[in-house]
Parts: sequence; structure tokens; C-alpha cells
Amino acid sequence: MLPALCAALHCVPILAATSPDAIAVIFPDIGQPHRKIFTEILEGIEEHTKLRVRGYPVAANADFAELQATLKRNGGKVVIALGRQGLQAANAFDSSTGVVIGGVSSVPDSERLRGISLVPDPALLFANLKSMMPAVKRVIVVYSPQVSQHMIKLAREAARANGLELVALEAPDLATAARRYESAFASADGRHDALWLPPDPVTVDESTIVPLVLKESWNRNVPIFSSSILHVKKGALFALYPNNFELGRDLATLALGVLNGENPRPGITPLRAVRIAFNWRSAGHFGLTVAAGQQRTFDSIFPEP
Repeated sequence: MLPALCAALHCVPILAATSPDAIAVIFPDIGQPHRKIFTEILEGIEEHTKLRVRGYPVAANADFAELQATLKRNGGKVVIALGRQGLQAANAFDSSTGVVIGGVSSVPDSERLRGISLVPDPALLFANLKSMMPAVKRVIVVYSPQVSQHMIKLAREAARANGLELVALEAPDLATAARRYESAFASADGRHDALWLPPDPVTVDESTIVPLVLKESWNRNVPIFSSSILHVKKGALFALYPNNFELGRDLATLALGVLNGENPRPGITPLRAVRIAFNWRSAGHFGLTVAAGQQRTFDSIFPEP
């Protein structure tokens, strides 16, 4: 257990008996820099609930039955489960403990559980794209159906709402994805098309696909937007990424609903608590002029001045 992390997250030892805490948070027992993410989420939860929320670090080899028993002894009725270890623990709990999921990009059985993923809402991505580049008419995306089927369904609806055509190209593996990108760039029109890099590990491989796509984007003047701030650092026009404090507030709203017997509708919703990263050099390359007022809404700008 990490003392600094536990001090920040008000941890309790797994076997300790404490005063009842109706809402608890479980999270992976990891070090920096990732622990800062969970600290910020917890701060948002506490600010919204006005409660001192207990944090329980979960090791990779944790005994989930013992963890649930400890939560019950300490008065825990609802658990906000963060990260992969949190999700694994939540899946092992029996139904006597209410669960809200957060801090993960994909969730198996997403229709059964409730929570918020780390994948930005396509509606927000497309709205920002239209705000920056009103002339864009088509969004091209290469995706793997085994990973991103549900996200693409949301994206189709969001595209229609924003007056965009979504060209969604299926690629079940890396080799197919490379061919899809090649053909997409060959037919793309940089004046009216943009390429979306989704959080899909099959079609957006960081070591092979991303460098290739960024190079083609620059050479062919086809703008790219993403859900990763790292892509903006490397040349994507913009990305939406999590606002951890506000995500904590949104998770707290769900948890309070469960605690109060409101039984929020099951399902994992996309992330709407987001920040914006923007690459001014890429904007200039694509002939994009962004007003000073809009620039002030960006949370991160690259390359850094």
C-alpha cells in the first residue's frame, strides 16, 4: 500500500473497522503518475457529496469477497469502482452492494452495470470539430467491431445531429486497419473531410498506425482529431480528454441516486466531463484560424509556448 496515495484518498486497511461510510471508492493500488487521476476523481466525489469518502486500494491479487465484507462492516452501501481492478472487484461482488463504474475505457456487460467510461462522447467531439472547421462534411473512422461497435452506434447518431456524414470502416485486425487508412487518405478531401482516431487498440496502434496516420495527415492536409492528448502532442488538431474532478462529480451523482433508491438506469455512458487539447502548429498547417476567444477555452495547447 502506498502511504502518500492512501493519505490523499483516506484509505482504510482492509481489515480495519471504521465509522460507517455509505459511499466508498475502490481503485487500483498503483503509483504515480496514475494515482493522481484517482485522487482528482475522489476530490470531485467528495465535493459533490459533501462527505468524507473512504478509498480502498485494490491489489492485483486482492480477495474480493474479503473486500466486500470489509465494505459492509464499515457501512458501505454503494461503491464507486475505478480502473480495471475496481471493475474486476465490482463484478465479483454480490448484489447487496450497489456499484457505479468509472475510470475504464471499455466495460464488458455494459448493459448490466451503470457508470461512466473514459471514452469522450462522440457528440462533443463532433461539436468541437464543427466549431473549429465548419466546412467539414465527412468524418472518417477506422474501427474494430469487437471493441468499438457500441461507440460507433453513438457516433452515427451524433454525426447526424451535427450535420456530418460518418464513414465508418471496419477493420478486425492491424493489417486490415493499415489498408483502410491507406484507402481513406487516397480518397479524402482535406477541405471537407476529417479523420477521427478513436480509443480503439486494434485500429489505433500507437507504435505502427499512429505515426503512419499522422504523417499522411500532414502530407495530404487532412486534419485528425482524437480522444488522446498524446496524439495532439504529436500533431493531431485537437482531442478531448477526461476532466477527472468533474468526472468525480458525475460519478457521485450516480452513486447518490443508487444510495437514495432512485436506481439510475443501467448502462455505461460516454464521458462528458472533458478538457480540450489543441495543436496550434497543426491548425496553421491546415489553414485554420482560431479566434482568441475560442483559444481561451482550450485547456492544453501544443507545442507549448
